[in-house]
Amino acid sequence: MSNRESIKRPVSSRLTVLRSQLSPDSSSSAMASEKEAALAAAPSDAPTIFDKIIKKEIPANVVYEDDKVLAFRDIAPQAPTHILIIPKVRDGLTGLSKAEERHFEILGCLLYTAKLVAKQEGLEDGFRVVINDGPQGCQSVYHIHVHLLGGRQMNWPPG
Repeated sequence: MSNRESIKRPVSSRLTVLRSQLSPDSSSSAMASEKEAALAAAPSDAPTIFDKIIKKEIPANVVYEDDKVLAFRDIAPQAPTHILIIPKVRDGLTGLSKAEERHFEILGCLLYTAKLVAKQEGLEDGFRVVINDGPQGCQSVYHIHVHLLGGRQMNWPPG
């Protein structure tokens, strides 16, 4: 199946993949599901799961919020501390590759918030910040977001 065909996969298929991430799985199965979700995802102007979290339509374990960003615990953590940091307004910023000069401030806010949340979470010994971009970058939600990972020794290369 080509990338173009996988992007056109029906929404029901994508939802099945995303739902599969909610059940406890082995690490390799969870990674495979995340890859499948990324390949099934497609950029769109339609509201994302993150838009619904921002509007409080879907519950989330929020750890930080201000007027520009929201940070909450990932439902399928890949580390003892795994927090997603998102802008409250998407403004066309579905992924890092779509960033324009007008996004300069919010991109800085996302990274600075990662630093604040890392300190709040007690990650003094270090942490990792990840931005997945596009299908090959394993991006499954097209609303830019930063993953803050910590609480364990990270490995290199990351994957």
